[in-house]
Amino acid sequence: MTIFTSAEKVETLVIGGGQAGIAASAHLGKAGMPHLVVERGRIAERWRTERWDSLVANGPAWHDRFPEKLFVATGPDGFAPAAEIVDYLCGYAEQVRAPIRTGVEVAALRHEGGAFIAQTNRGSIEARRVIVATGPFQKPLIPAVVPETPELTQIHSAHYRNPSQLPEGAVLVIGAGSSGVQIADEILRAGRHVYLAVGAHHRPARRYRGRDFVWWLGALGLWDAKALAPNMAHVTIAVSGARGGHTVDFRNLAASGMTLLGRAENFENGVLRFAPDLAQKIAEGDANYLAMLDAADAFIAREGLDFPPEPEAHELGKLPSCVTNPILTLNLAEAGITSIIWATGYALDFGWIRLDAFDAQGKPIHERGVSNVPGLYFLGLSWLSRRASAFIWGVWHDAAYIAEHIAASEGQHDS
Repeated sequence: MTIFTSAEKVETLVIGGGQAGIAASAHLGKAGMPHLVVERGRIAERWRTERWDSLVANGPAWHDRFPEKLFVATGPDGFAPAAEIVDYLCGYAEQVRAPIRTGVEVAALRHEGGAFIAQTNRGSIEARRVIVATGPFQKPLIPAVVPETPELTQIHSAHYRNPSQLPEGAVLVIGAGSSGVQIADEILRAGRHVYLAVGAHHRPARRYRGRDFVWWLGALGLWDAKALAPNMAHVTIAVSGARGGHTVDFRNLAASGMTLLGRAENFENGVLRFAPDLAQKIAEGDANYLAMLDAADAFIAREGLDFPPEPEAHELGKLPSCVTNPILTLNLAEAGITSIIWATGYALDFGWIRLDAFDAQGKPIHERGVSNVPGLYFLGLSWLSRRASAFIWGVWHDAAYIAEHIAASEGQHDS
């Protein structure tokens, strides 16, 4: 592999070789702009090593893809497994001839002498501009709630692979978004007793009146929604592409033997306490589910579409006893819990960027990915420009905008 000299210079440096970096390369290449993509591991490394074995995409293959490439093994209405997503991204990188160098980790990025300097494990790279495309899943978050003990295995969902890696015993999954729900369901189906702590969430129908929920997000204009409402960007979505795709219903999980709990609050003397808000959170998720169905019905009526009616989708079953009579304290040892999986999301980690480009919370200051630091761009983050930004097809459009911005800036510079 090439060893960089200390004086290597490039026009545009793209940091990250996942879907965002590849999309950036595709648009920069189309515009004839010289660039280099560096990736700390392999192309699509997080899809390879930071996902569980049975993970599939949460959107059907016809939707969450680049415009110029189809998923081959998975049919258009199927949900691609992680291995196929890796092959897809590698294939597209080859298709657009993306100049990607793997095994190159950027330890620091600074600006001096009119240029950006990226310090890597293979020397320094000087660039006129930089696109940071490291994605939204940077630093796994595990709240400091339960102390580490030899008797209890605690891992983040990023490090979960399959039920066999866990010691014998019951499992507590904390977090009921897509990852938490799917992991809890898989472990339950493996014959384990599973407890699932449920917090605030949205719960869309997987399909309704013949269309997938991602289709409805487009039809209702929700993919273009901006993160304007308080905490809107942080509400987790309970949706699943597993087993051909299905609507997540916590009633069904409870009926299958899973014990639902409220939000985990604090731990003392072996006892974990939970908020008494489980019924409220389930009700709020149900309200979100029904509101989307109502919006879809209104759209069908307004547009005069001949979509099959589905009145049964509006019917909600009886709440299980674990919701109506919730467990508020749980002695983990007495419950036989030997593992906790924290499906509690990720934090951004831009400590290696030595530039005044962040707010007090460490979030990039930008407008549609264009940083407040001239020549610095961010790509692939959740809600970068809209709801779709962190998805394969959404990052494609954000990358196009950034490439156009770079081209326009170059034109102004030349003139």
